[in-house]
Amino acid sequence: MYQLITDACCDVPADVLNKLNVAYIPMTLDLDGKQYDDDLGQTFDYQWFLECLKENKQPTTSQINVGQYLSYFKPYAQQQIPLLYVAFSSGLSGSFSSALQAVEIVKEDYPHAEIYCVDTKGASLGEGLLVIQAAAMQQANHSLQEVVAWLETYKEHVRSWVTVDDLGHLERGGRISKTAAAIGGLLNIKPIIHVDTEGKLQTIGKARGRMKALKTILDATEKEFDLTILNQLYLAHSGDEESVSYVLEQLAQRLPDTPVEHFPLGPTIASHTGYGCIALFSMGKTAR
Repeated sequence: MYQLITDACCDVPADVLNKLNVAYIPMTLDLDGKQYDDDLGQTFDYQWFLECLKENKQPTTSQINVGQYLSYFKPYAQQQIPLLYVAFSSGLSGSFSSALQAVEIVKEDYPHAEIYCVDTKGASLGEGLLVIQAAAMQQANHSLQEVVAWLETYKEHVRSWVTVDDLGHLERGGRISKTAAAIGGLLNIKPIIHVDTEGKLQTIGKARGRMKALKTILDATEKEFDLTILNQLYLAHSGDEESVSYVLEQLAQRLPDTPVEHFPLGPTIASHTGYGCIALFSMGKTAR
């Protein structure tokens, strides 16, 4: 028996994680002077949040601190239940470092505690698809060590293709310059973003207009997709239902035998991408 745990940046809804018996740690964000829990849809008013993004409000997010990790890790150590934490990318947050510190503190009191932490080097459903696969392996009676080994191998194959509609959020987050944001807005330029080997977001291209940007990430996904690893696609989005419908229709035409799960982009991630982000996640043929 072992317990899987993740964090809210996986963007897998709470009801899905509950069915998979995966525990999760909420993230926090501040908006208009108030603090909210990103609890994967348990209590957070997501439609209100999307309206805030449309109004160009700028939420700020906080990483999970050592104390929060201790409150989740320690009870399993006390009960002698092995634990696997499937974590948000260390390239995007200091949370993973805090998790490792928490493990060391737990082991001071419980030296035989069995706690594994896997840095997915992923975000949103790029992290989430690994969480779901880990849960599926657990349900198929794979050992904790087998699950860890699989995650460490195949996390390098995860492909994350992202485009955003609001350059202002990228500019305010330091991802692009004010000049690039201004020019891009005037010319209707949409960035093409992926997650690199360090788990960081990198802008690797651009497209003129929304439809061309969506086609670019669809083409990239189709080109690199490996059905032998995982015959499943994941789509995350922050509003813009018209674009979501278009992407789903395209995927059904291009890959009719491949299921597609689609969930809202969680508020923690959407705080940095803005309204209208579309992100496609799959397993690629080679390591990144």
